[in-house]
Amino acid sequence: MAAGGSLSRSERKAAARAEILQQEEQRDRRRQVSRIWRKPPAERSPEECQVLSESEDIVRELERRRKRRERLRRRQEEVCDEPEELKRKVVELAAAIRNAKHLVIYTGAGISTAASIPDYRGPNGIWTLLQKGRSISATDLSEAEPTLTHMSIACLHKHNLVQHVVSQNCDGLHLRSGLPRSAISELHGNMYIEVCTSCTPNREYVRVFDVTERTALHKHHTGRMCHKCGAQLRDTIVHFGEKGTLTQPLNWEAATEAASKADVILCLGSSLKVLKKYPRLWCMSKPPPRRPKLYIVNLQWTPKDDLAALKLHGRCDDVMRLLMEELGLQIPSYERARDPIFALAEPLRPGEEGTHSRKPVAPPQGTEPATAPRDEPPARPGGWLGRGCAKGTRRRKSN
Repeated sequence: MAAGGSLSRSERKAAARAEILQQEEQRDRRRQVSRIWRKPPAERSPEECQVLSESEDIVRELERRRKRRERLRRRQEEVCDEPEELKRKVVELAAAIRNAKHLVIYTGAGISTAASIPDYRGPNGIWTLLQKGRSISATDLSEAEPTLTHMSIACLHKHNLVQHVVSQNCDGLHLRSGLPRSAISELHGNMYIEVCTSCTPNREYVRVFDVTERTALHKHHTGRMCHKCGAQLRDTIVHFGEKGTLTQPLNWEAATEAASKADVILCLGSSLKVLKKYPRLWCMSKPPPRRPKLYIVNLQWTPKDDLAALKLHGRCDDVMRLLMEELGLQIPSYERARDPIFALAEPLRPGEEGTHSRKPVAPPQGTEPATAPRDEPPARPGGWLGRGCAKGTRRRKSN
């Protein structure tokens, strides 16, 4: 040892080598224990049993990891209620909806899978496939149409059984189902809407094509300009890791107000792993007995299951078909020619045609699109919705 108690260079190198050797021995020991532990107990030799008994810490860690993997696997499994059980639960759900004073519906990607839009955490979901190292194919969202669930929700709202819809989806299918803008909070944006944030209030441009072709995380300019002030337009999408700041179409103010009044919340097709992070949607400041009753429709586990008054394991369209039948309501069919997006949309100006290459939503050949959306006031001249289109749309904070 060098003077002053410090190690010499050769001593430091020897200590480092000893530490490396010790780490390698520990790794070899863990591999050996893991190999023995994976064997069926009946196939272990006395010597192997002795190794396990001398390595209790490693065995405990292996057991913890196994239980965690099993728990995660069970949570990813899709479980379907038997038909009679599902029908019984739907009858209970229908009674809750009839008796609700203020029903709010929260929707996730699961309500759009029937429109061939992939979800995130299902067996063929985006995150699931990426975790498996598999590639995901792009989906032509212009071909997607509102599902039976979207149309059922719009019908429930029309009959005053649903007061507000809070959606995580960006696919714009709630808007296209005929649900009024004032009744929707699209917390993560709408792929058909771009805005000018230089105008006060923000000027909205609804398009018949996906405006997000050139946008990404922290990169929101769409490549088009405001027709009034000339500033760059931006999309309305809130990506993971971002905090939404737009008033519309996020409509956080209305979502918060609706949640505060809700006595029943129905969650459709959402894993709730993102929504659970928004305390204002769950009235957590209220004592538990005063919080709204929670009903969940999902094939997989959600972090709110233990708090639910009822969990229905079924596909959203199947549950909503049974529910609407139980309520005695006819589900309206979607007619593309009457899609509200055609009346809301702002056409591109000369010279803007080359600013995108996405396939637009188009009415069926030989038909004329509706001139005004159902149950929606007409857009202002020039197609701008601004405050006028959603008089009653609550201006809310962002997510």
